[in-house]
Amino acid sequence: MIVGIVGATGYGGIELFRILSTHPNITKIQLYSSSQAGEDFETIYPQLETNERHTLLAVKPEEMKEECDVVFLATPSGVSSKLTPDLRGGKAKVIDVSGDLRLKQPEDYREWYKKDPAPTEVLDEAVYGLPEWNQEAIKKADIIANPGCYPTATLLGLGPAISGKLAKTDSIIVDAKSGVSGAGKNPNPLTHFAHAQENFQIYKVNQHQHIPEVEQQLRVWDESSEPITFSTHLVPMTRGIMSTIYFSLKEEANTEELLQLYRDYYSDHPFVRVREEGQFPCTKDVYHTNYCDIGLTVDRRTKRVTVVSVIDNLMKGAASQAVQNMNLLFELEETAGLPEKPVYP
Repeated sequence: MIVGIVGATGYGGIELFRILSTHPNITKIQLYSSSQAGEDFETIYPQLETNERHTLLAVKPEEMKEECDVVFLATPSGVSSKLTPDLRGGKAKVIDVSGDLRLKQPEDYREWYKKDPAPTEVLDEAVYGLPEWNQEAIKKADIIANPGCYPTATLLGLGPAISGKLAKTDSIIVDAKSGVSGAGKNPNPLTHFAHAQENFQIYKVNQHQHIPEVEQQLRVWDESSEPITFSTHLVPMTRGIMSTIYFSLKEEANTEELLQLYRDYYSDHPFVRVREEGQFPCTKDVYHTNYCDIGLTVDRRTKRVTVVSVIDNLMKGAASQAVQNMNLLFELEETAGLPEKPVYP
């Protein structure tokens, strides 16, 4: 298979290259950049140098869609909405790692992202690529909208309870925290070392662009789902997301019963690991992997559930989940090319 990566010099593109360069089913990787075309990729990132070198190519959709079997769009918001329509109709499948194709309603994208949305026909065609919940549709797709990092951790933590109609959807509170790489490679005051180091900060209060993405999927599972409270925080670490989720149950259940529900659902999904009662994951447990680790407990005093869901934001929250989607799309082993063990410490 020949794969193309647009936005290869960003954090998500680098991770895609790192994973795909050892993938057993990939024969060639073509790297594209709108700002650094003509430059040598391994000169920019010498830590990735092997026996083969890669020249960054100009973005030419008409050529790309016939040369590649799949094109990953690891681009900033507002780019793939314009590029994807030009990539349609060729041989290449499209996996968008940005947020441009996730929201089905164009007005939602315009409101939350402050940019013009993709054409309606592209949004209608794009399949939401949450593999543990949308596998059959992913296998038939031509365009996949890879989920966001916060939504991945949050939705995997909520899925069994919401789809099983056990949670009161008007009670959901999500307290999510991310490492600074989630903000991308371009520097900004929020992620400047002198500000972020030894600091803990909330940001985009009630305004994070991932809120409508989470709520959209919750309505798929339970059409009566209400808006949620969703808060995001920046932690002075490079990578990792912890989503701590709170909700009330419609009917009484204990911790072991709820854990069993989660275990039963995720038993056939290799990248979600549910902890034993009394155990809760930390971000290092999934470092550099495609795993989502989940722990939960029911508070007998308040009758509320606490779910802790952790992922690596650049992996399961971006690049490795995109490769997982590619594996499903081309009927490969779902785990092909993806790291089996986390890096620790």
